[in-house]
Amino acid sequence: MKVLVIGLGGVTNGGKTTLAEKLKKMLPNCDIISQDDFFKPESEVETDERGFKLYDVLDALYMDEMVKSIHNWMKSPGSSGVVTEELQNTCDNLKNTEDVYILIVEGFLLYNYEPLCEIWNRRYFLTLPYEECKRRRSTRVYQPADTPGYFDGHVWPMYLKYKSELEENASNIVYLDGTKSQEELLSCVYSDIIQELKKLRE
Repeated sequence: MKVLVIGLGGVTNGGKTTLAEKLKKMLPNCDIISQDDFFKPESEVETDERGFKLYDVLDALYMDEMVKSIHNWMKSPGSSGVVTEELQNTCDNLKNTEDVYILIVEGFLLYNYEPLCEIWNRRYFLTLPYEECKRRRSTRVYQPADTPGYFDGHVWPMYLKYKSELEENASNIVYLDGTKSQEELLSCVYSDIIQELKKLRE
């Protein structure tokens, strides 16, 4: 039994969750772990001197729990409750992949956390220009809601900080343009994963 661990990281509102869910429908034995499920409760998230809740940092997340969930899945992916659904496009590419289990981990801060560095088979990072990211973010409802100035004061600066750290330290990351259509992004990542599956089975 082999496992393939795919990272879908990147900017807030870049389309990570949508892409992960579409891939799951198209790939065999595929599961998703979402970083958003590991946020600490609001009372445990630090507030800075401007009154901004510091959600866009690693300290706002139970990262050790997330790592544990990923390792548990990797140990026994077959027992993780993944239902092998009838795939939408069961094509020749996917024959004989029943022995490979795929985990997609999606989140905004995946590649800056040391204990996760060794697990990835493939890493993708969705980017958006400032204006488009701000526009998309303004259409979403968050709990707690974004306070005035929060995007410019905390969200965007943290994204730029972590992205520049990545560019300095991490290799083998595929950068994806989040302004492209969902179909285009899906097609690109899907065909890439199929190549990885073939390599695993050789």
